[in-house]
Amino acid sequence: MLSFVLLAGAVAGAWAAWLGWDQERGELGDIEADPYEAWQVGGLVLTVLVAVVVVAYVRHFVPAVLGSTAGLTFASFYDWSDDASGLFAVGVALILMGTFVGSALVAVAVGALRGEPGEPGAGRQVFTAVR
Repeated sequence: MLSFVLLAGAVAGAWAAWLGWDQERGELGDIEADPYEAWQVGGLVLTVLVAVVVVAYVRHFVPAVLGSTAGLTFASFYDWSDDASGLFAVGVALILMGTFVGSALVAVAVGALRGEPGEPGAGRQVFTAVR
């Protein structure tokens, strides 16, 4: 439970650090552009990736997936909920689904590479047998 809470807080903090400070929207012709630059989103993704890998490496797979998903979902909801059109809910739902699937894939990959307890590197046999 502690790893879930810590990861969710760290991921929400990463959102604030990478995306929370830049709220000015640019303009692309007649339409309003997103307030985020590609490097900001990339930095957030890399930060969350490292956090999920660290938590999954210590065999806390469920908190790795659910903590990162909860943290990003909460942060995006909090940041975007002032949208009067209500379309922010679509973006929040996409964040939830994408984070869940992405962090689950990362946690499974870390578990496979880490191997079973007592068998160091047993998961690596899967990848070497494919060659």
